[in-house]
Amino acid sequence: MLERVKRGERVENSDTVRIKQDGKEVHVALVHAPIKNAAGQVVGASTVARDITEGRRLEGMYRQAQKMEAVGRLAGGVAHDFNNLLGVILGYTGLLLERLAPDDPVRRDIEQIQKAGDRAALLTRQLLAFSRKQVLQPKVLDLNAVVTGTEKLLQRLIGEDIELLVVLNPALGRVEADAGQLEQIIMNLAVNARDAMPAGGKLTIETSNVEFDEVYTAQHASTRPGPHVVLAVTDTGCGMDAKIKAHIFEPFFTTKEFGKGTGLGLSTVYGIVKQSGGAV
Repeated sequence: MLERVKRGERVENSDTVRIKQDGKEVHVALVHAPIKNAAGQVVGASTVARDITEGRRLEGMYRQAQKMEAVGRLAGGVAHDFNNLLGVILGYTGLLLERLAPDDPVRRDIEQIQKAGDRAALLTRQLLAFSRKQVLQPKVLDLNAVVTGTEKLLQRLIGEDIELLVVLNPALGRVEADAGQLEQIIMNLAVNARDAMPAGGKLTIETSNVEFDEVYTAQHASTRPGPHVVLAVTDTGCGMDAKIKAHIFEPFFTTKEFGKGTGLGLSTVYGIVKQSGGAV
């Protein structure tokens, strides 16, 4: 590039990364230009660095949103068709069981088919939740009451090695949502937290009121300005790196060993929250 500038050319460099004095990375677009004297000879060079960090961040958010939307459409279509097939399978197994005597040796085999079909139906419901095509029954409710109602079950779910701390805002605003789906969100997040703390730790569930301004919503593409109720679930587990974090809401993505997880826990959370008009 320097040789080109020496020849009198203006060079627009591709984007690159620079480190600020405070150690933070910034994305910059560089433009190198020759400085000429009165005779037209190149006597120096100037470089202008334009900070494009915010633009790069917004582009990344937009690409992620597009990807999630495309995956959601695909998952929803597959789940819908598969659900129809499962309806036929479960319907016929139900009819067969009605015709078989309790002591019929074939009955146990049919029951196993029915159990497998029920498990598959649960997976399709989770996929439909992710793709935001499930039927919700929203009503105005108190999120604190939903959290309180799940406490006993949560404690059994996470085990004795994990401390459960619940911090609820007594002046919490009301939300319009499906109570059963909110419970599923809490359970899914608690299970993920538990698996991230195999040696024990602390799980904290908090509720609060916040007001999102235009500055915040500009930095978080899925949010809208105005008053919101926040449900925050925090654990002291192993955490995740940026590479894993970029995929956590994708269906069937999991860091757990084979057979230990479906990879639909956070996908379901994502779908329910989005369908309810919120952001995660």
